[in-house]
Amino acid sequence: MRKERWIVPVVVVLALAWAVAQYIASLLFERELERALADLEARGDLRISRDDVEQGWLRSSGVLHVAPLIGHAWHLAIPYEARHGVLDTSVFGRLDVHVGDADRRLFGDAMPASPPRWEAHYRTLGGTLQGELRLAPFLISQSPSGEAPRSLQFSGGRIAFDGVYGDWRTQVLLEAIELRDGDAVLEIGPLHHESRYAYTPGALHFTQQDKLTLDAVSLRHPQVNLDGTELVLEARTLLDDSELRLQSTLTIGEVRSGDDMLVDGEVSLELSRINAEALRSVVALARHKTALGTVSLEDAEAYSAMDRALAQLLKDSPRLDLKDVDLDSPMLGLSLKGEGVLVLDPRDLASLSLLSLDRPEMRERFRQRLDGDFEWRDPPAVVALWLGLPLDTSMLGIDVVKGRLRVNGRPLPPLLGG
Repeated sequence: MRKERWIVPVVVVLALAWAVAQYIASLLFERELERALADLEARGDLRISRDDVEQGWLRSSGVLHVAPLIGHAWHLAIPYEARHGVLDTSVFGRLDVHVGDADRRLFGDAMPASPPRWEAHYRTLGGTLQGELRLAPFLISQSPSGEAPRSLQFSGGRIAFDGVYGDWRTQVLLEAIELRDGDAVLEIGPLHHESRYAYTPGALHFTQQDKLTLDAVSLRHPQVNLDGTELVLEARTLLDDSELRLQSTLTIGEVRSGDDMLVDGEVSLELSRINAEALRSVVALARHKTALGTVSLEDAEAYSAMDRALAQLLKDSPRLDLKDVDLDSPMLGLSLKGEGVLVLDPRDLASLSLLSLDRPEMRERFRQRLDGDFEWRDPPAVVALWLGLPLDTSMLGIDVVKGRLRVNGRPLPPLLGG
């Protein structure tokens, strides 16, 4: 009898423990979701919100909305449902992509395909999230009267994501894409994209690394045939206390035209000394104007404020480094090997306007602020001939002085055209 007396209390205690653990699991999921969304928005290029939120012990749901900070080019609506467990929360949803000012649905309206569905699992103890989204194949074809038939065929894809607060990874695989327009056929893929985004709270500092690999691309046209393989673009973006830096490397395995090698090689460059505090000010200003509904640059006050803020990005003298250029084109008999640097003089920033670069006089002002140099090693003889230099010239020293070019001491027309 004594043992039987303990059954009810033990069951009650276990039930209470389960209920408390279940409640804590739902709170932890909600907290981590809010933190991750806030830090993603803090990067400055996105607007993120939630609506239709229902939070419960066993189940939560809502709709995430993601859009660019400025403009209405696209909008993601992500309905989700979370089923909470003590150790694991399963999350299910779909991805509705809207494009254009009319907010037209990409899947369903523009393309005959259903919205992609995704599934993820949040581990309560470790705070990790792991999930996957699959893209279904589709075929779009058109046969306009009197014109050659056109079609777009997509073979499907997969997006996997995982990580923990402050450190996220994504992997994207897109199978072959084929575009036909009469006798012309463009085939792309498979395409792979790997990304890692690591940040501090509030995204005050972050590092993002991306690698985009295009296994193959081919163009079949009555006038030209091109085949490319192993095209790789690697990028690294870093924001710290003082500056924003962008590093990129493009590797071209090979691009052929028939049996002839058109181009192969590698280009590596870095843009640095973009003032970090000014960047945060630009983001804060854009968010403020968005909240007030005055982010449109057609408004004179908004235009002037944004123009002044953007100019401050340049106050540390931005620098573009061509760290390594090694391109070769046996088909054209040309090669480009060298390195160089280009810097912008930041004095009198009040006279510069990044928003007015469409005006020739403003482009001229920027051009006159450019200084740098580039060394072209072993230039092809034909280039030396074009420049009126000896055919055995082994080095071209290209200097940029206030936007004007000099090659081996000889002046050339202004940089970027006159």
